[in-house]
Amino acid sequence: MNDKIHVLYIDDEDNNLKSFRATLRKDFKIFTAIDADEGLRIAREEEVHVVIADQRMPGMTGTEFFEELVKFNPDPIRILLTGYSDIASVIDAINKGEVYRFIDKPWNIEQIKNSIKNAADIFFMRRELKDKNLKLKKLHSEMNQFVYSLSHELRGPLMSISGVSKLAKMELKDPEAAEYFDMIDSATGKLDDFIYKMLDFYRSTKIDNKITKINFNDIVDQQLAAYRAKFDIKDIRIDIQINQENAFSSDDAKIRVILNNLFSNSVQFQRVDQIEKRISLRVDVAESESVIVLEDNGIGIEEKHHADVFNLFTRATQRNVGTGLGLYMVKEAVEQMGGKIDLESVFGSGTTFKVTLPNMK
Repeated sequence: MNDKIHVLYIDDEDNNLKSFRATLRKDFKIFTAIDADEGLRIAREEEVHVVIADQRMPGMTGTEFFEELVKFNPDPIRILLTGYSDIASVIDAINKGEVYRFIDKPWNIEQIKNSIKNAADIFFMRRELKDKNLKLKKLHSEMNQFVYSLSHELRGPLMSISGVSKLAKMELKDPEAAEYFDMIDSATGKLDDFIYKMLDFYRSTKIDNKITKINFNDIVDQQLAAYRAKFDIKDIRIDIQINQENAFSSDDAKIRVILNNLFSNSVQFQRVDQIEKRISLRVDVAESESVIVLEDNGIGIEEKHHADVFNLFTRATQRNVGTGLGLYMVKEAVEQMGGKIDLESVFGSGTTFKVTLPNMK
């Protein structure tokens, strides 16, 4: 590509075109057109960075020319040449976003030069930004594929190790050796849980919302079955109440991230000395929003930690459980969907999380 700035000048007066080309051809690569139709043809066939058009032309005015130009090529920066009597048209063009600036006639050569250079700076900055946005979108797409591919490739061998370990324990004759296989099972379980957490982390913080119809009864039933398989919760009384008569649209994956992490927290931070352990989940779906309330009677959170529990890698207890990601992921998922989360907790008595999500229909 030529290093010079490419300028298209449209004017119905041939003398103006010749003068423009003769004066500026050493500084810029100049294209000229005697009318709007020829200008549109050149703009389709050539790479143009700056377009200058006279307002008063027969057949099509300068502002009308710009309106046609932006339909197929909105990138060139547009400058309008006008007389004082055309000011109403200029204001209209500027308000529509079709014109970068206007120059009074008769134009001054230095003024034209500076205007072209400034307009070209904007053109190339916009192009650079556009290129970077495209690269960022490509990187984002590739990262999505990489994360899911990596998680699949890691979880497959882990499940194989776990399966072989369980088969080996069934055929063991030495009871003491079973302890080693229990250690293998524990380690593979923790690693699999961490990989799953990483997937949830990516879903809740990096992936745009995917809006679908939400049936909270189905989601909660499915998640509860998964919790019973994952956690030892037979000693915990679990109360579920779903009130949904209104249609609700939101991101299914992010809602599951929210429920998973809030429920996991409630299970892991139960009080050991509590006679009756309890977790209650209530969902109320109104026309404009849904409110999810999860309450437990676990160890609670000290007040001094309330402001920090949603920060990345923050733990509000000395118990050596969790990754410090859970509540951060909840907050990120809630905020990405335009909702809010509130915390109430009394240390030693229990914790209540209230999540309000807008209907994204």
